[in-house]
Amino acid sequence: MTSKKYTQFIRKRVLQEWRGLPQERCLEQSSDVSEVLSQVIQKLGLKKRFQEEEIMSVWHEIVGDFLASHSEPLQLRYGTLYVRVIQPTVRYELDRVWKGEIVRKLQERFGSTKIRDMKLSF
Repeated sequence: MTSKKYTQFIRKRVLQEWRGLPQERCLEQSSDVSEVLSQVIQKLGLKKRFQEEEIMSVWHEIVGDFLASHSEPLQLRYGTLYVRVIQPTVRYELDRVWKGEIVRKLQERFGSTKIRDMKLSF
């Protein structure tokens, strides 16, 4: 099954399921499920989201207990990680003292093209 046909098939199935219509059976089988899954993930834009979730999940490990309990990564957009902090003193500490080290650690783990900067907000 070609990528275009598979995409059309998936779209048709999702719409049928959403509308509550009877579903047709797929007669063609894909020989490589991982290939099809990676194509679907890429077409739906989930690859970027999975990477973002992975970055959010290691925040505690990167910054440590205290800073993790007073801050929360919100989103990754165009290489900039947006982080919410709950106290002005923690924001100052993160921005002036730890920002370079945190960005460096994230770049080591995920690559310098994924993480280029970190912005802090309340």
